[in-house]
Amino acid sequence: MDIREKLYQMFILGLEGEGYKEALKSSLGGVIFFTKDIKTPEQFKKLCEEIYSSAVITPFLSIDQEGGRVERTENIHARYLSPRFAYERGEDFLRNQAKKIAQELKDYGINLNFAPCADVNTNPKNPIIGERAFSSITYDVVNAVKIVSETYRQNGIIPCLKHFPGHGDASMDSHLTLPIIDLPMSTMENIHIKPFKENLDAEMIMAAHLHCTCFDNEPIPASLSKNVIGYLRNVLKYDGVVITDDMVMKGVQNFGSAEACKMAIKAGVDMFIFRDADENAVNTIEQLIVDTKEDEVLMAKILESDLRIESLKKARLS
Repeated sequence: MDIREKLYQMFILGLEGEGYKEALKSSLGGVIFFTKDIKTPEQFKKLCEEIYSSAVITPFLSIDQEGGRVERTENIHARYLSPRFAYERGEDFLRNQAKKIAQELKDYGINLNFAPCADVNTNPKNPIIGERAFSSITYDVVNAVKIVSETYRQNGIIPCLKHFPGHGDASMDSHLTLPIIDLPMSTMENIHIKPFKENLDAEMIMAAHLHCTCFDNEPIPASLSKNVIGYLRNVLKYDGVVITDDMVMKGVQNFGSAEACKMAIKAGVDMFIFRDADENAVNTIEQLIVDTKEDEVLMAKILESDLRIESLKKARLS
């Protein structure tokens, strides 16, 4: 692959704007589906087949299917329980629900689920996590994440742990602004980072758009931070695929799409989600292609990311 193809491999785009169709011809890394894209089981399965067959390189066909509040098949399937309520029913119930979710997604053609949440919901007023977290107790989150991840793998779905380094103490919604997590490093490590640390066999980890004061003095999103991603890579020794949360969320947009992606790549991020395949998303990739030709550091990081993405696809999608 040339650098253009390698860069397109680093992006997962939504269907809105339909730029994904041309992007697939340039080796787009994958697509993400939302509720609006899923109308009937037959339609969704056919859509997955069409995208899969038109791709130059096997794509990630991805979705956010946590259960409960965050569930994209709500138009065609009765809702599952939210992670917290499923875990409260016991490990067997959680395992069985995860198996049903995985089997359903696999049947449609999905191969990557942006779940489970590894967040420890320590802030009762958290506006974005809440029942999406398995618990407010770290041990329980570690245990539940392990159960769901293993169940997904056993049933042909790649799990993605989110939202590193932990979204559970946030008091604001990163879709709307940049939340600030003002906790000492010891608290972050012992409570919020531990579910990730204890599940480093994860094929993919999603970085959050929030500012952790224990990592950075300046208000830099964790998803773009050399200190945060460097901690994941160099301290925790994680060498799987790191992907960002949706890059059109307000928590990251102040940096500008292309500049934010460059910061993230240099920090050690491998992939990006853009919920739309619109002009902004496509132009961002094209701008990165131009910039990379004059930036040796960026080029070297992209080559590293390409190896991780290729390794995961070879192991799980071939």
